[in-house]
Amino acid sequence: MTQQLVNLTIDCKGLSCPMPIVKTKKAIDQVSPGQVLEVLATDPGSVADIKSWATRTGHQFIGTTKDGNVFKHYIRRTDPNEVRPESRHADVISNEELQALLSQNPVILDVREPMEYTFGHIPGAKHVPLGQLEEELESLRNFADQVIHVVCRSGNRSDTACQILSEHGFPHVKNVVPGMSEWTFDLEQSQS
Repeated sequence: MTQQLVNLTIDCKGLSCPMPIVKTKKAIDQVSPGQVLEVLATDPGSVADIKSWATRTGHQFIGTTKDGNVFKHYIRRTDPNEVRPESRHADVISNEELQALLSQNPVILDVREPMEYTFGHIPGAKHVPLGQLEEELESLRNFADQVIHVVCRSGNRSDTACQILSEHGFPHVKNVVPGMSEWTFDLEQSQS
């Protein structure tokens, strides 16, 4: 039997968007078990997002390559009997609840891509892109006993980050939802 490669192109015009995961979820259901789905995306955040999603749902994440500004992700669909329900981090906080805490200087971790962070982030937020989070865990250890509020654009990457942090011994982690896409309060911009 020849291995069929199914292609899905997702173009976010260089911007981060939740569509790679949404479209990947739909596309994986259209391929047969054992087939490999090739996902083409221009969003750098897709590197961590798609790997994490595939791992959490039981599909085999084969790997990612980069061709210019295009990321090519390869996922083999698992047998439907082996697919796990996608898990979500249970501890969440709303934008409004987080905004009310800002005067107390809470620990805020922004896991968006550098360009997203540069153009507007919650005042005082620390920046670690999701794709670099596991490499930066030790630098975050001094916050392990505090509540860490994790934010991204929509709550998806931050959900993944919360799960990673929890798995690595950070017991007090909250996902900020819906995240920066609906943040209507003060923002800081970084100097380039």
